[in-house]
Amino acid sequence: MVVTRINGASTTLDDDVLVIEEPLEIRAAWQQESEQREKAISVTMRTPGDDYDLAAGFLFTEGLIRSADDIDSVRHWGSPNVVRVTLREGGRIDTAKLDRHFYTTSSCGICGKTSIDALHIAASPLPPATPPLRDMIHRLPIALHERQTGFLATGGLHGAAVFDANGLMLCVREDVGRHNAVDKVIGSLLLQRATRLSESMLVVSSRASFEIVQKAIVAGIPLLAAVGAPSSLAVDLAREFGLTLLGFVRDGRFNVYAGEVR
Repeated sequence: MVVTRINGASTTLDDDVLVIEEPLEIRAAWQQESEQREKAISVTMRTPGDDYDLAAGFLFTEGLIRSADDIDSVRHWGSPNVVRVTLREGGRIDTAKLDRHFYTTSSCGICGKTSIDALHIAASPLPPATPPLRDMIHRLPIALHERQTGFLATGGLHGAAVFDANGLMLCVREDVGRHNAVDKVIGSLLLQRATRLSESMLVVSSRASFEIVQKAIVAGIPLLAAVGAPSSLAVDLAREFGLTLLGFVRDGRFNVYAGEVR
């Protein structure tokens, strides 16, 4: 689009590239007691693209499915802004988990949802892992930034990437919502049936919120590195579940907020 740029005393018209933000409805369908069940699970504001990854990752990191084996198919359903996840025979969604409000926005994630007590049902404390080298940690945000093509064009997208224990990038995704970027990258690896996530590292270009820490824990990823700051609840959650949480990972420095033993 054309924008008016103000630079000191000068005014010019110029082209600008904007992030696309549209709603995505995530639906789930399953067979229960010889009856076909279907339910709208969530509506989230997201950047279109990698919608299947987002839907699968969301269901997984929210504890609504246990693995990729629970999924029979993922497809758009009557609209590019609706994705339907059909579960395999025997799979089902625990509708009791859906009693809470599941409307999300790109800025806040899922407000007022899973408590730490409820997370104990979906995840266990993370096992010990080999600590990564400091030099490797310093390189991870740089590698993520270099692959954030959408951010480099618009300046308006969050990024998330998963690296293996040797610092090799396994997957990277972007989205207007930081929690969506995390769901996309985890969902992609889930659908690829990637293994050894217990030896991987999640890196985000944003701050480390409670939602992002929760998603890393449910996915079994033992280390989360954020370019920004963590919240107090994110630190509490990381310490309780044994997640190594690093903040302000930039400019050759970082703070360790949880998991110092690694």
